[in-house]
Amino acid sequence: MQSGSRKQVDVARLKADVAAAGVETLSARCAVDRIRLQYSPHDVARFAEHNTLKKAITSAEAVYRFFALIELELKNTEQPDR
Repeated sequence: MQSGSRKQVDVARLKADVAAAGVETLSARCAVDRIRLQYSPHDVARFAEHNTLKKAITSAEAVYRFFALIELELKNTEQPDR
């Protein structure tokens, strides 16, 4: 769901949603760290279900792209006015 400039943002809900996403992202990172610390990338690619890996990779890429856009917005808002 994308917000247009005409749509009012429910800031309290946005903050709660971001906090919840932060917890879920941390949980996902912990799950990945458990795998990363126990298995090599070669073994994961060789023995894990390929469909599961492809879905996880697609999800990770989508999360990365979204947060990269937010990072750009943060940098734009942090720049001093000229």
